[in-house]
Amino acid sequence: MIDAKDLAEKTLRREDKFEGKILNVHVDEVLLPNGKTATREVVDHVDGVAVLALDERNNVLTVTQYRYVFGRTLLEIPAGKLDPGEDPVTGALRELKEETGAVPDIFLPLGRIIPAPGCYGEVLHLFLAKGLHMEEQHLDPDEFLNVERIPFEEMVHRCLNGEIEDAKTVAAVLKAKVQLDL
Repeated sequence: MIDAKDLAEKTLRREDKFEGKILNVHVDEVLLPNGKTATREVVDHVDGVAVLALDERNNVLTVTQYRYVFGRTLLEIPAGKLDPGEDPVTGALRELKEETGAVPDIFLPLGRIIPAPGCYGEVLHLFLAKGLHMEEQHLDPDEFLNVERIPFEEMVHRCLNGEIEDAKTVAAVLKAKVQLDL
């Protein structure tokens, strides 16, 4: 077995390919632990937040929105990207209110996930919100979504049977199921 520190790859050369508003793409040549070289294609994306919001009846506030990359709508928990320098708690509360209008009394961390470590440099901070007070939504000008309340146990079932494919939603629902014994 190789020691973890000996698994590190050293960047030899980087070539920037694209700079966007929320992501940058570069191709790196790296030195492998065995002395050979390889190419790594990397997407650096701003970090994000996602919130599993439960109402007084243990329903999950979900959003359905069209995801252009997949050419269809997906059922997800409220989520979004962090603004530069923004604290994950602040960003998550902002995204929850913008997308659903919900403001929680209780707000707990569910941990972090790395959605696609093979090429995608993003960390998602997951949270649980309870004791919801509903206010007005404040969607971004280019954001179109439907909010729905789905029983928590149904969300667990949909995650386990593959009906819900969104990684952040699956992770948050299953983490809440295990950590909170819901």
